[in-house]
Amino acid sequence: MRDFVIATASTCDIDRDWLDSHDIPVISYTFTVDGKIYIDDCREATRRAIYAAMRQGKQPNTSQITTYNYYEFFKKLLSEGKPVVFADMDKAISASYNNSLHAAEMIKDEMPKAKLVIMDTRCCTMGLSFLLQHMIALADEGKSFEEVVAWGNANALKISHRFMIDDLQWLRRGGRLSNASAIVGSLLSIKPLIYIDDAGTLIAYDKIRGRKKAIAQLLASTEKDLGDGSGKDIIVGHSDDPEEGEKWKQMVIEKYPKAKSVTMMELGPTIACHVGPGFLSIVYLCDQRHGK
Repeated sequence: MRDFVIATASTCDIDRDWLDSHDIPVISYTFTVDGKIYIDDCREATRRAIYAAMRQGKQPNTSQITTYNYYEFFKKLLSEGKPVVFADMDKAISASYNNSLHAAEMIKDEMPKAKLVIMDTRCCTMGLSFLLQHMIALADEGKSFEEVVAWGNANALKISHRFMIDDLQWLRRGGRLSNASAIVGSLLSIKPLIYIDDAGTLIAYDKIRGRKKAIAQLLASTEKDLGDGSGKDIIVGHSDDPEEGEKWKQMVIEKYPKAKSVTMMELGPTIACHVGPGFLSIVYLCDQRHGK
């Protein structure tokens, strides 16, 4: 039993059963489809429902977690008398981070002796998962609260995220891309390759015409900061295409046979609402994040 709490949000995209079995409290984002509100609970059934709707051409809309909901979540955790470290997706991607800070200030006024750390992760989805799983492993090895938080802060910026988006129309529908750019890009079969920089911002570091070439370039671009992959843990991801995800995983294994592990995850609903099906990703720990 840990003497502190590691908590997260549903944007970590880790399976809920795994989170529950490792005693990780989760606060959930919500999304709306056809006027109906759904909770991103990190469960398989929820992922299947959102992807089915998107395959039908429906556009889900995501919502921030409110300051009040963060406040209630933190207050309940801190009522146990244990220190809490909370890790959500980064502030450059969602304004929810600022809401969590406001909630933490409210808690501080009411519970001045409580120890609550809100991490600025500069990570999201599989990258956030990578960060959390390593912090949890350290905690389970007996590392202290201060040691676990220090490792997280020291290594968050060393977690490289590289993504390929298959259909620009999802970025357009989610308000992340102009209509004209999306139409032209889709007609030309442009696949943007994206990484997260040190500020936590999504940066398009390449635009490749054709999915096959884009996947090959996505893999090639990892060489600059992954080297030969010796002893590295790698997470690969997909959105609603396990067959393509498995092919992608095998490509990574073949390129990096010296890697310690290569595991596969599926993108959860909150981020999937903005990138759609067909997304691929690769996440790993490196010395420094790079673009192309």
